[in-house]
Amino acid sequence: MTDERLPENGFCRQHVAVLDRGAKSWVLRSSPLPETRGTDGISSQLLALGPGRALIEEGGAEPEKRRTWFTRDGGRSWRVGDLRTVGTTPVIPAGAVLTTDCAQPAGAWVDDCVRQRLVVISPEDGRRRALAEGPLLGARPRPAEVAEPDGSWWASGTDPLSGRAAVAVSRDQGRSWSVSRLPSPTTEPGRYTAVAVGRSVVYAAEMGELKGGDPVKNPMRALHRSLDGGRTWQRMWTTGPMIEPRTLLGIPVPGPGGRVLIGAEDREYVSLDGGSSFRPSGEGTTFTRRTPLGLLRHNTSCLYDISVDGERWAEFGLGCEGESP
Repeated sequence: MTDERLPENGFCRQHVAVLDRGAKSWVLRSSPLPETRGTDGISSQLLALGPGRALIEEGGAEPEKRRTWFTRDGGRSWRVGDLRTVGTTPVIPAGAVLTTDCAQPAGAWVDDCVRQRLVVISPEDGRRRALAEGPLLGARPRPAEVAEPDGSWWASGTDPLSGRAAVAVSRDQGRSWSVSRLPSPTTEPGRYTAVAVGRSVVYAAEMGELKGGDPVKNPMRALHRSLDGGRTWQRMWTTGPMIEPRTLLGIPVPGPGGRVLIGAEDREYVSLDGGSSFRPSGEGTTFTRRTPLGLLRHNTSCLYDISVDGERWAEFGLGCEGESP
């Protein structure tokens, strides 16, 4: 029998890596997540909420066992938080993260939820508050967690009238939203749309199941481009049964001119004409997401790149074996 006090696979201790303002290197600080056996699965996420402030969420199959912790001193101390949504807020404050919860029936788990709503995670206390005015994007809107560099907030879903893929943008911290329908190649419901804002351009990658060809993870149906801030869209790329890229990890990466990168399941692809054509960039698989500091690209298990413009990248290692953070 396995000795629970000393399992053969050892224990996995959780830490938080913190880069303090002005510091030259990362430091490890304690995490409130419990110690687990080495091969036990653990589901958690860390949400940055501004300088020194962050939230850790511990997931789980059972809603009643999910927990959360908040820090306001860079991970030096943590206090137990609350996953419930309490009250409303008219705006999305600086440093906040945008997410969703179930509005109907209130507090229901994902599989039992009929209608979701946008929820703001506050940088002041880590609490959840419903956004007073959300966009009309069907029953399951999906927001970007953080604002784009121009201060705009984006969410995706479906157009209530046609059922086609649609996106919404707010330029006044969530007080009001403008919804626009995408020129989708299909009328069938998709998964969500990943939006990225560049210089004078917005890209929207429509995600959803593909017809024909081998099944793939993270399927991308089409890539749309807007040159007027999201008011109108042109479909630049339609995925076929075999033609690549057919998948997307994270978000498209806008660059100067017509340059845009797609991190697919097999490799990275680059377009120099706004997404009309693609070729392999020579890089391997990458996952890119928007953070408050810029675009964060994950290359390997411990190497990351960060960029403010999608063109110049700075590499750093975090948690590499045999190296200090």
